[in-house]
Amino acid sequence: MTAPGAGDAEASERLPATGSVDVVAPRQAARLVEEIAEDAENPAVATEPLLIALDVDGTVLLEDETLSPGVVEAIAHAHRAGHEVMLATGRSWEGTRGIQHVLELAPEYAVCSNGAVIMKRVSGDLGEESVYERFHVETFDPSEVLQLLREHLPDAKYMVELADGARLYTEPMDDWNLVRARRVSFDELSAQPVCRVVVVSPDETDGDFLSLVERIGLTKVSYAVGWSAWLDIAPQGVDKSTALERVRTWLGIEPDRVLVMGDGRNDVEMFRWAQAHGGRAVAMGQGPDEVRREAGETTASVHSGGVADVLRAL
Repeated sequence: MTAPGAGDAEASERLPATGSVDVVAPRQAARLVEEIAEDAENPAVATEPLLIALDVDGTVLLEDETLSPGVVEAIAHAHRAGHEVMLATGRSWEGTRGIQHVLELAPEYAVCSNGAVIMKRVSGDLGEESVYERFHVETFDPSEVLQLLREHLPDAKYMVELADGARLYTEPMDDWNLVRARRVSFDELSAQPVCRVVVVSPDETDGDFLSLVERIGLTKVSYAVGWSAWLDIAPQGVDKSTALERVRTWLGIEPDRVLVMGDGRNDVEMFRWAQAHGGRAVAMGQGPDEVRREAGETTASVHSGGVADVLRAL
């Protein structure tokens, strides 16, 4: 029989003293750090993948459409670690595909038009010419909402996106991508179902748009108000979160393995969706209080490389 306390003494001899530190040579310490970093980015080392969805404007792109500092390298780091990095934007596919190329991204899916369009890669891969198809598209009849808005904003500029990706507009805007776009009369905008309506009125502020939406009571649609004078309208019940839930399911990624990042009102629903299932929602530092309050975390601004800070820490 072991004497009382003897087992405890033997065990304590096998354990390091509390608070003890093993000192190793600098080269050995440096190599250990390198091995940890290599394991983090080594596909052979098992890690449960994250679905990482990034907004575009104000998140990976600055106002002048230059890239946020360090974002390309940080995305590459996340990709090497086995994570699925994709874009979730209010932009059409025509306005998104070039951004993917610059970011050196070729994800399985891309969420465009605030969730009304999901693009799927059908050929090509990272470093190759990738081809995408319009895999899932939501549409609605825009006639009622267009007439209602025109009554209150007769001088605004209007654009609609059709199910096949073509766009129709009443007047051009300097910052609109007009690839596959055609100028038409206002009445032609509602001649067929659309997946998105964009309204721009330079004389209005975002506050004016919010007041207008509340006053006229937009129903049967989803909408987002931008920081400049624009209003983005999608089919009812459709936003970035509904599209990302489809993508998450198709990819077989667990609900709590989601990380979303954004800076605008059209990102709020995806923030709520991610957090409701145990995922992470990160707001950009320059975002307004009302958006940052909806996120679980806030990173640095887009100008200071906020996305890169988060992705490099994965």
